[in-house]
Amino acid sequence: MRSIGEMARDSGLGVSALRFYDGAGVLVPARVDPVTGYRWYGPEQLEESRLLTRLRRTGMPLADIRLVLAGWSGGDDDLVRQLLRAHLRRLELGLSDARSEFSTIRALLDDRENPMASLRTAPIRLTVSAPELAAALDAVRFAAGTDPELPVLGGVLFDIEGDELVVVATDRYRMAVATARTAGHGGPRAQVVVPSPLADAMRALLGGVASAGLTVDGDRVALETEGREAAGQCLGHGFPDYRRLVRLPAGRRAPVDVPAFREAVESGPVRSGVVREQDGASCDLSVLKVAADGVVTVCEDGDDDGDQVAVNRGFLLDALTAGARDRLVLDFGGPTAPLAIRRSDGGDAFSLLMPVRLDN
Repeated sequence: MRSIGEMARDSGLGVSALRFYDGAGVLVPARVDPVTGYRWYGPEQLEESRLLTRLRRTGMPLADIRLVLAGWSGGDDDLVRQLLRAHLRRLELGLSDARSEFSTIRALLDDRENPMASLRTAPIRLTVSAPELAAALDAVRFAAGTDPELPVLGGVLFDIEGDELVVVATDRYRMAVATARTAGHGGPRAQVVVPSPLADAMRALLGGVASAGLTVDGDRVALETEGREAAGQCLGHGFPDYRRLVRLPAGRRAPVDVPAFREAVESGPVRSGVVREQDGASCDLSVLKVAADGVVTVCEDGDDDGDQVAVNRGFLLDALTAGARDRLVLDFGGPTAPLAIRRSDGGDAFSLLMPVRLDN
């Protein structure tokens, strides 16, 4: 017999998922202790749980999964094959419909003007605070993407408007935003996406100087400090509308002592080997919740609190480092809303971590 924790480890299903499937009558434990309520699973249920893991990865409806497992355990292979074929046909039809919709969307895109190109009409020259730009790049660089399929996310957005430069980076799973003061522009809003290697070269020039000159001329961007320059081509793609993405629902704000919280995250419970839907990459999750007294805790896997939020543990640790403060504020908007990590002093820099679903 396996405990629920052992079953979770051996099957690839989380404890909360096993509880869910028990409640749904899909994978019911062989025995439940009448006193403690502990769930125990028989040896034959390990194979079923691994089959269940594969079926849910295909997006099979719960009703069909229930029948597949019933047919599997009852030796009705014909039923299992019929259900698999039916689900595969649904997936193929869905893919055909998706291709049709994508073709329509691409046609709509072909008729649209690139807004980034329209924002770069004339050379722009301005002066930016070097310490503030250095701090801003340090605050966002960790969130820049590395996926070759999405080259537009492999850089840092420089959004120039009025006397402010906003720098933004995102890889879909996290986003970071910071600002620096500028002078000498006074023109319309302009945006360029600086490739990550060039952004790193710019950051290397900013130590020990008070200001830097930033020039944007067509698709070329340059940063100059005391006779040294880092320059190159901008990425020739648009960038997501970050202003839209940072509009979050009201939530609970909880201050954290960063050194102590980092230790809790590093040594606390973790759900291992969760596969991301978007790219199939595996990651470890930290499950967080805010107690009634405002204290943020790292939960055990399978905690049934509906307000808990699961995030990539490595990304969370990166965001704490990028925050560069001993005190930060975590903004919980709900289990499906991004987790915001803000400075307690009200500074403009902040980062967002996309949550990961924990149920089934």
